[in-house]
Amino acid sequence: MWEEFGPALLPAFWMTIKLTFLSAIGSLIWGTILTAFRVSPVPILRGFGTAYVNIVRNTPLTLVVLFCSMGLYQNLGLALAPENDNFVDNNNFNLAVLAFILYTSTFVCETLRAGINTVPLGQAEAARSLGMGFGQILGIIILPQAFRSVINPLGSVLIALIKNTTIASVIGVAEASLLMKSTVESYADELFVIFGVIALGFIIITLPVGLITGKLGEKMAVKR
Repeated sequence: MWEEFGPALLPAFWMTIKLTFLSAIGSLIWGTILTAFRVSPVPILRGFGTAYVNIVRNTPLTLVVLFCSMGLYQNLGLALAPENDNFVDNNNFNLAVLAFILYTSTFVCETLRAGINTVPLGQAEAARSLGMGFGQILGIIILPQAFRSVINPLGSVLIALIKNTTIASVIGVAEASLLMKSTVESYADELFVIFGVIALGFIIITLPVGLITGKLGEKMAVKR
């Protein structure tokens, strides 16, 4: 077993890390935009943000991943990779990243919105009295403080994203859980050993994230 399982471990977890890294960046960007929509004074934007978050956040992630793969690619022909020998693998990877961004950004949005509620209302009113617009108030005054107050919750969202990357296996992305599944099928008698090794790998990835965000949250907390 180890002749096949061992050498494949590092590439599989590297794929998990790449999925997490790209999805985290995209989710932070799209989640911040959704947050702006949710607190926007424009009713259409506020309605869109609210509907998007409520619908996507309450949809199982597996369905979101399958929607991106079967709906966007197979039915609508949306390809997210150049045509080459690795098209299928690259396209599935990019579709999985897109799905994770669409889903995780809703949790980023709600986390940031909670952070915005910790910013004293008087600061926004003072900024308005100085002639600042909504975009300036949000980007210069509100969001920087909101981010600092929700570093720990955002760390929890990141840890959840790391674990959610296992869903990418349903469309054939060769990350850790797909390796576990294929190995178990061939070596069922080593079930607990395989599970233990994969679980240990995820602990090694997620534990530092929790520790780092915890320390960063303490250091960056807004003193009031």
